[in-house]
Amino acid sequence: MDNNLIAYIERLQLIAFFAGYPLIYALVNFIAGDRSKQANAFVNRLVILLPFSYALTGVLFLGFVLKNLYPDYSIENIAQQFTYLKIWGLLAVLFWIPFRKKSVISLLHSLVFFFFLLRDIFMHMTSYIGIDVIKNDMKVYTGSLLLNTGTLTVIVILHFIIRKSRET
Repeated sequence: MDNNLIAYIERLQLIAFFAGYPLIYALVNFIAGDRSKQANAFVNRLVILLPFSYALTGVLFLGFVLKNLYPDYSIENIAQQFTYLKIWGLLAVLFWIPFRKKSVISLLHSLVFFFFLLRDIFMHMTSYIGIDVIKNDMKVYTGSLLLNTGTLTVIVILHFIIRKSRET
């Protein structure tokens, strides 16, 4: 039971950081529509900046993991704390490398965590205790949406500040 609770809490942490990204990605791409048309330049810029906002979320997750490891940064503690899902989550930091035409890779990366949210919903729909799990997951998912919206906002603001500073 204890091990299952710990695994569930780790899944919730990963959902909190990464599961909201697919909805943000879909919303921005829906607003952008067909990019071959001469659409709004701001919306097209948002599509390009999406992987960078996901990378910022990965950096925040890295900070969270390092905070949880404090004060014991020994190899044994690190090996004990890291699971495959945490390592997969930390790979989000690699999205600082610009993929330009391949921003869908960041979506594919985040769908792994979105799957756990969907799995919890489908597995716990029928039981009374499961309703509480679903409510908890939805609260965490709402936080994830806010986090991913915030990171996209920060990246857009930083992009325009850097762009304006280069023009002057």
